[in-house]
Amino acid sequence: MRYELHYWPGIQGRGEFVRLALEEAAADYEDVARGRGGVGAMQRLMAGKEIATPPFAPPFLVAGRRVIGQTANILFFLGSRHGLAPAAEAGRLWVHQLQLTVTDFVAEIHDSHHPLGPSFYYEDQIPEAKRRTADFRKERAPKFLGYFERILDANGPWLTGRRFSYADLSMFQLVAGLRYAFPKAMKKLERECPRLIDLHDRVAARPRIAAYLDSPRRIPFNEDGIFRHYPALDG
Repeated sequence: MRYELHYWPGIQGRGEFVRLALEEAAADYEDVARGRGGVGAMQRLMAGKEIATPPFAPPFLVAGRRVIGQTANILFFLGSRHGLAPAAEAGRLWVHQLQLTVTDFVAEIHDSHHPLGPSFYYEDQIPEAKRRTADFRKERAPKFLGYFERILDANGPWLTGRRFSYADLSMFQLVAGLRYAFPKAMKKLERECPRLIDLHDRVAARPRIAAYLDSPRRIPFNEDGIFRHYPALDG
């Protein structure tokens, strides 16, 4: 099946979690909005004039007649179809649960630089962002990273044990993004999560992921996405 991935061009954002899964699966897909007229096509689907079940926001995936929105939901769909999730229902739900926790973490990462909301520019909320990020670095990031570290310690070598899953791809993206956004803070945080860092390195070395990371398909981190490097917020 040829997939159509719809997400904003020029940023990794939440769409990158889906791209990583598609790349690892060697799936046939088009990153629609990065092509000519793609943003307009994406917005028409979101407007609901062409389908009965329009997504609220990108990313969303068109798979045949299905239009699937929300990152965790897309990965749940792709996982069982491309060997990126366990076959048993209990295992699929466990990986989905891990991905939903990733979703919570991603929301807090975004809110570290936009605590008053996305309608305001970062420059309009710097004092609030500094206060929010100080708590994020001290309390929230260690709590989330520590949770995933404990899962790896109990299960290893992957989050679900011996079987690689899309949740491991998401762990790679979290570590890579946090290193970009908070390089100083991550030097300290990484001391407490060596298994997670090892997982990041092993995912990056997987042949299909390594090829993707070295290709123009991998959009560089920048200050328009979720992971943004503002020195004032790095402590």
